[in-house]
Amino acid sequence: MIKRISSGGVFEPKIGYSRAVVAGGFVHVAGTVGEGDTVVDQCRAALATIGKALTEAGSGFDKAVRVNYYLPDAAEFEPCWPLLAETFGANPPAATMIECNLIDPKFRIEIELTALVASA
Repeated sequence: MIKRISSGGVFEPKIGYSRAVVAGGFVHVAGTVGEGDTVVDQCRAALATIGKALTEAGSGFDKAVRVNYYLPDAAEFEPCWPLLAETFGANPPAATMIECNLIDPKFRIEIELTALVASA
């Protein structure tokens, strides 16, 4: 069974994707950006959107197994570390950070995550 989750974001119907898809015991959360003036503000907002999708999927950050961070400037990643360490706590996932362009220059970070579904 496949469950598709929408966050109601404007890009989801425009581009044709789901915020998250639950399948095979995992929830796959699409790359997520957030609004804000700083990379930390945007990181916090993206994590909030991801957290809502995880909850709807029956999962949480403690079940995360893989996370990918995409930033147009790798030097902006370090200010996010305390927030990420707090979010994942004693259950850090495997992680990758990639420096690349994002869909709009106003975005400073995009986060993609895969987690186990709580019942799995």
